[in-house]
Amino acid sequence: MPLKLAIFGQAPFGRDVTLRLAEAGHEIVGVHVPPDGGGRPDPLAVAAEEHGWSLFRYKGYRRKGIAIPERVEEYLALGADLNVMPFTTVLLPPEITDAPKHGSVCFHPSILPAFRGGAALSWQIFEGTAESGISIFQPDEGVDTGPLYLQTSGVPIEPTDTMASLYFDKLYPMGVDGMVEVVDAIAAGTATLTPQVEEGASHQGLVDDDVARIDLGWDLAKIEQRIRGCDPSPGAWLEHGGAPLRLFGSAVESRSETNEAPGTVLSVGDAGLVFAVRGGSLRIQKVRGEAGKVTAAESGLSAGDVLA
Repeated sequence: MPLKLAIFGQAPFGRDVTLRLAEAGHEIVGVHVPPDGGGRPDPLAVAAEEHGWSLFRYKGYRRKGIAIPERVEEYLALGADLNVMPFTTVLLPPEITDAPKHGSVCFHPSILPAFRGGAALSWQIFEGTAESGISIFQPDEGVDTGPLYLQTSGVPIEPTDTMASLYFDKLYPMGVDGMVEVVDAIAAGTATLTPQVEEGASHQGLVDDDVARIDLGWDLAKIEQRIRGCDPSPGAWLEHGGAPLRLFGSAVESRSETNEAPGTVLSVGDAGLVFAVRGGSLRIQKVRGEAGKVTAAESGLSAGDVLA
């Protein structure tokens, strides 16, 4: 039996999940997308407008930790059977998450309970985790702590994976399929919930510029993982000329120690920029500084320059 769904999400993932659910016969009674930040229009919001779905654009649903009554009332008027949260960055109050007959269902790009929090993709790469997966769960008052509807593991994190490749090439398509599978199971009355275990649980914070800052005291592996985990956003960085220089497209050039201090540029060319680190050297394909994102060859850097 098709369900009436309220969507809380954004971005291409939110759009693709919503379109698949509509194609499966479910009724989209409302789509909640954060306001645009001044860049490109959000894909989920665009899809809602194109399909004539009721669209709501709010930054939040709480004021000083308390649910905003008029927003809860507006939401309840939709008559949703289930909330679907494919890519949700706002913290919803229980007056919304618990209101529908079937509650809410949320996607997370890790094998919960490991890597709870809003930057799971980055931290899996930072920590050198060998395997990833997806979790689809019923949210509770905790952060990514609710019982599981579905969990799929066995996704290898390759030594070349960036945050983007791990998500878009591997977890994204699994997540779309998984969300549709779970909603269909809820509609059919066959879905089951399994409490999360706390063994192996971890929670990491968001990746801001402090986290993305490279410490040249780190060894080769940690620096390389930090670059890949911050690629494409926010971009792991060192300083050059007193300003941040963000590094993208990293690969290990050599695992043999150089005679140069960490941060010293060893070469620059069409194949990238190579700089010394503890335990060897890394090759970088692109950088972003005050002039924007350019190839390493266009960066203006030369052998002998020092990144700090």
